[in-house]
Amino acid sequence: MFRWILVGWMFIVSAIAYLDRVNLSIAGRAIEEEFHLTDIQLGYILSAFVLGYAIFQAPGGRIADRYGPRLVLSLGVVWWAIFTVLITLLSPQLTALLTTLIAIRFALGVGEAVVYPSTNCIVSAWIPSTERGIANGIIFAGVGFGAGVTPRLIVYFLEHGGWRASFWASASIGLAAGAIWFVLARDRPRQHPWVSPAELAHIEAGLPPEDPKLGRAKLDWGAIFSNRDVLAVAFSYFCFGYTAYIFLSWFFIYLNKVRGLDLKSSSYYSMLPFLAMAIGSTFGGWLSDTITKKHGKKIGRCRLASIAVAFAAVFVALGTQVESARLASFVLAAGAGALYIAQSSFWSVSADIGKSSAGSVSGVINMGAQLGGALTSSLTPWIAKEFGWTASFLVAAALCLAGSITWLLVEPDRGATLAPR
Repeated sequence: MFRWILVGWMFIVSAIAYLDRVNLSIAGRAIEEEFHLTDIQLGYILSAFVLGYAIFQAPGGRIADRYGPRLVLSLGVVWWAIFTVLITLLSPQLTALLTTLIAIRFALGVGEAVVYPSTNCIVSAWIPSTERGIANGIIFAGVGFGAGVTPRLIVYFLEHGGWRASFWASASIGLAAGAIWFVLARDRPRQHPWVSPAELAHIEAGLPPEDPKLGRAKLDWGAIFSNRDVLAVAFSYFCFGYTAYIFLSWFFIYLNKVRGLDLKSSSYYSMLPFLAMAIGSTFGGWLSDTITKKHGKKIGRCRLASIAVAFAAVFVALGTQVESARLASFVLAAGAGALYIAQSSFWSVSADIGKSSAGSVSGVINMGAQLGGALTSSLTPWIAKEFGWTASFLVAAALCLAGSITWLLVEPDRGATLAPR
């Protein structure tokens, strides 16, 4: 089944995207020392990436809808490589160093913004509706896998070649994966010579019916931003993103500097949330599809996501109360895993709502998550400084509860009410 080969490679691309994203967090202490930065300044640099990534989600989705995910994602990988390497060319004596670092990371975020809207275009065109949970679960398991293996990989390069070597390695791996993607992918199954007639018939029979009035017309931005379900899912994803980025941006530093684990121990224990994300994403996608087939999308997508995000709130709050750093790592990892059980629901619902504009709709929804991530990257160290790290995690837990409640308002089959341009 060729569609699953594409899904598998999107898992790889997803993992590499997070390798390029998280490497700065892991190498952060070495970069702070060389460039004489504070945690607050590092937070600005981390936030710059997420801000660029967030702002260009919707435009990136529209570009993927217009020019096709195969080309757009391939060019995006080249962009990441360039801006990943640029940071290694900087000197501590550079005038306006902090501003330059912020600008480079912002530009890297702009390039990475095309990743998931592009993959969602593939899911919308290639994956039957009842298989989208597990497909998205596998793709976003790449987030946990990539972020999980990154600490050990980056620490290896830190110890053997310095932080610059780790950035060059990240860029090289990305370019190789992008080249393979360009060879493997096509925008639609009918365009691919490796798709059998039986698989093509199965795919087309399982795609949601298009509104005869809309066909493949692209949706107007006003129609997307005024749709209540898009806004509700985007807000819930904002809450999701705020919590996820505590793990992506600050968890390694939290274990190392706050909990007192050494560099090697931190690299091992900081893998736990990301491995939990990979497991939770895949399991959540399978569970979502299974429930959806029996009880419909409202239960299989929306209710499941609501329950999962609520459990994430509980585990994140409990993790702050555990004295042992190692045990706290496991409890917080359980929170990350529960959070990612909901991951596939966000993207499956956005594909169902958006149909031929899946890239644009998912871009808007993902913009919510990334704005949450941009906020937590800068706000988390400030809250920690003023009120302690426990308060930082409790704010994330409270937002998880808000995101859980919001899912109860979503009606996943209302996408046809959107109007075309």
